[in-house]
Amino acid sequence: MTATIPNLPSLYDPFTTEAKWQKFWEENQVYKADPSKGGEPYCVVIPPPNVTGSLHMGHAFESALIDVLVRYHRMQGRNTLWLPGTDHASIAVHTILERQLKSEGKTRQELGREEFLKRSWNWKAESGGTIVNQLRRLGVSVDWSRERFTLDDGLSRAVVEAFASLYDEGLIYRGEYLVNWCPATQSAVSDVEVESKEVEGNLWHFRYPLSDGSGYVEVATTRPETMLGDTAVAVNPDDDRYKHLIGKTLTLPIMQREIPIIGDELVDPTFGTGCVKVTPAHDLNDFEMGKRHNLPFINILNKDGTVNANGGEFAGQDRFVARKNVVSRLEADGVLVKVEDYKHTVPYSDRGKVPIEPLLSTQWFVKIRPLADKALDFLDQKNSPEFVPARWTKVYRDWLVSLRDWCISRQLWWGHQIPAWYAVSETNGQITDTTPFVVAKSTDEAWDKAKAQFGENVQLEQDPDVLDTWFSSGLWPFSTLGWPEQTPDLAKYYPTTTLVTGFDIIFFWVARMTMMAGHFTETMPFQTVYIHGLVRDENNKKMSKTANNGIDPLLLIDKYGTDALRYTLVKEVAGAGQDIRLEYDRKKDESPSVEASRNFANKLWNAARFVMMNLDGQTPAQLGEPKATELSDRWIISRYHQVIKQTTNYIDNYGLGEAAKGIYEFIWGDFCDWYIELVKSRLQQDSDPASRRIAQQTLAYVLEGILKLLHPFMPHITEEIWQTLTQQPANSSQTLALQPYPQADANLINPTLETQFALLIGTIRTIRNLRAEAEVKPGARIIANLQTDSESERQILTAGQFYIKDLAKVEALTIAGGQQPSTVTEKKPLKGLKTIGLIILGLVLVRVAFAIANTVENVPIFGAFFETVGLVYTAWFVSRTLLSAQARQRFLAKLFAPPTDKPLSETTMQPLQEAEKSEKSIAGVVGTVQVVIPLAGVVDIETLQAKLNKSISKLETEAQSLKGRLSNPKFVDKAPDDVVKATREALAEAEKQLEILHTRLQELQ
Repeated sequence: MTATIPNLPSLYDPFTTEAKWQKFWEENQVYKADPSKGGEPYCVVIPPPNVTGSLHMGHAFESALIDVLVRYHRMQGRNTLWLPGTDHASIAVHTILERQLKSEGKTRQELGREEFLKRSWNWKAESGGTIVNQLRRLGVSVDWSRERFTLDDGLSRAVVEAFASLYDEGLIYRGEYLVNWCPATQSAVSDVEVESKEVEGNLWHFRYPLSDGSGYVEVATTRPETMLGDTAVAVNPDDDRYKHLIGKTLTLPIMQREIPIIGDELVDPTFGTGCVKVTPAHDLNDFEMGKRHNLPFINILNKDGTVNANGGEFAGQDRFVARKNVVSRLEADGVLVKVEDYKHTVPYSDRGKVPIEPLLSTQWFVKIRPLADKALDFLDQKNSPEFVPARWTKVYRDWLVSLRDWCISRQLWWGHQIPAWYAVSETNGQITDTTPFVVAKSTDEAWDKAKAQFGENVQLEQDPDVLDTWFSSGLWPFSTLGWPEQTPDLAKYYPTTTLVTGFDIIFFWVARMTMMAGHFTETMPFQTVYIHGLVRDENNKKMSKTANNGIDPLLLIDKYGTDALRYTLVKEVAGAGQDIRLEYDRKKDESPSVEASRNFANKLWNAARFVMMNLDGQTPAQLGEPKATELSDRWIISRYHQVIKQTTNYIDNYGLGEAAKGIYEFIWGDFCDWYIELVKSRLQQDSDPASRRIAQQTLAYVLEGILKLLHPFMPHITEEIWQTLTQQPANSSQTLALQPYPQADANLINPTLETQFALLIGTIRTIRNLRAEAEVKPGARIIANLQTDSESERQILTAGQFYIKDLAKVEALTIAGGQQPSTVTEKKPLKGLKTIGLIILGLVLVRVAFAIANTVENVPIFGAFFETVGLVYTAWFVSRTLLSAQARQRFLAKLFAPPTDKPLSETTMQPLQEAEKSEKSIAGVVGTVQVVIPLAGVVDIETLQAKLNKSISKLETEAQSLKGRLSNPKFVDKAPDDVVKATREALAEAEKQLEILHTRLQELQ
């Protein structure tokens, strides 16, 4: 009975295949973690994307990197959990919803908090899952049963617990402080949500008159409108120009307020005039000076960025309108000295995209130093967490050292409402800066506390503000596992193993997590922080909405498939933490680099089809592991185990790009281009059965291993091929994703053999290239002469002579060293028959000799003489002509040589130096081996010479034209730089091609 041969479709369809396996993995809960099972834990929590977002190339890159690590460690036998989830993104959601309300002619205040939150949850239900569904298309191996959201019940309980605990310990307080205020969102933002931008601005110089009329001082500022809130002018106490003025007063222009001149070491004498205006309510440095010198704090701005009543005649004006009007008024009053162009840095709100205003406000703060110092101790004492690349350790440490108290309250409604309740009955029903409050974990607890403190008739109102999003995100590694409850997940998977994230949120998120975890769990939340770089566009520029140069990953997935995009993003990484560049043609929406990865997938697919068609319907398990005896089998198995060792070493050390490239080179080069070609003749039905069996075993063994090696990088295509190769039944739940990752066997790695085989491959490649250069017809068989002074190289070439002749289509091969050539002729099915025939011929000649002797032995005297001579001659002839292989070949060539053509054996028997002189040939070098191919009788040399001359003439004309353009000053000076550069490159290429063609032509002379 003939076995059924499983096979793959002729063409790989990534879209059908990827959707099928994504559904299979999820329905069969392949990635569901079980804390009750054994195995060393490996846990990753996904950096939670915003529910407002859609998949961008940064998400795709980061997810691909994480998935490689997670799939690899799962296949290594570790108890693996990749926990997914999303962030509620307070400011982003508010921006979207308030834009919707504005289009309806409404405000959130008119709508009310309860209705606004209903809208928020409805929006989250309808649109918030977009990025989750898009992540599913990437085939990420997350445990969807554990998906979390920063506003779900469990995480909300963790946030309340953390806030209440920190407050009880005195690490959270409410106070008046200068905060970063975003007028666009009308909310405080943290330091890490401020983006500094360099702008072209102005530096205005004004005169502030001394109150006693004895003169004035000149101040310079980039924000003239803030002078309305000035309460002093400061100079450096060591500045000889001004120290005699310290203690005197000035009359503030426009406002006519008397303000002092103070001395403070913070003032830089070299900036501007050395005198600086002090506005404590609108500048952080001024705020500190104001506290040191007990200055008044005058706020001149409303929360929407307009001037308030403290701004006098400018009240109600937008801050930038007021700036122009203040300058005009000062100019009219004669106190404007000059205006300078000035490039300086302006802080912008990362969310609101407008310049922030330092604003004096009563907010909630975390005392950051105790938390930061604890995280620093872990770093300095235990190098925990460990950063990869290590250079980010210093960045992280410097940030922890310089942190100031963290403002955690936001004037928004979507988020975790601050668990503080104000006794408004104590302040006439209003929440003021002085209203007393209680902090509690629930409304009931708040009432109990408030009644105990303020009496039964107390009126309570919860703080309307919400917590900074990063507060809940800071708890993410342990709150998602069940903290503050001691759950099995928390016990098994915490601390997590690896955090994979971008360098741009070390400050936003990584430091928040380490500080929170250090305080609440007494350990760092992850062992390693792998910092990846950015995906840059085709011009090596950072992708951003502002630059409008983003590349939609879903568009590339639809065109090339998920595996192709994933593999490209990982393979492009040149080192841990390095940025990558993605080739992209915006006119065609095509990516050459992703297309190359799709071609790689097709190459693997076609190779797998060939292998399976030649296994006689058997699986790798049925065939068994090969006991390799032939050179090519031992070589590919050695290379396979070498690549296993290399890949595991790279992944273990976060060299993911290097691992991907190494697997690519092995699959495409060693396995597909060479090994499969080397064994094709052994797979024929009439070949030696034992050799054929070993070839089948080796092909199946290495192919299955390749699929396992590649699976973390390209999970869908490898799953599809593996299922077919191993003949899994349709209802099977077996999956490649849960198979053990290959382990290197040092006993099967033979570096010497690999080096030797590399010489054989190089020789075959060189002969093929020479054939192509000489335009030898593909089916024509040639003579090849190899010469090397290295005895070891001759031995390698001799051992691999069959492969050279088979793959390079060589009829007669000479392997020579100096003057000692060794000729190898084509292997024939009747090998050995010539030798037998020659022995028979020798015996016949002996018999003839005896017959002659018998004829003449009766002649007197001559008989004995001829008998003796005949016997001597016969012995000489046999020994001279038949005993050695070299002598037999020479004799056979003379015996059967055509009357007009030179016999192949005569050509191959000449020392190579003579052969090269005797006929036209083409030569190349691989290592120290010289490869010579005689061309007479193989190609039409005159036709080839004519073709080369025609190509040379065309290239010379082209080169002359390019030289003419580059020698024209008008072209070089006026043409765009990229055009001139392209012209120079074209000339260099033409000259290089000319050099190659002249060399070829000279070889044919």
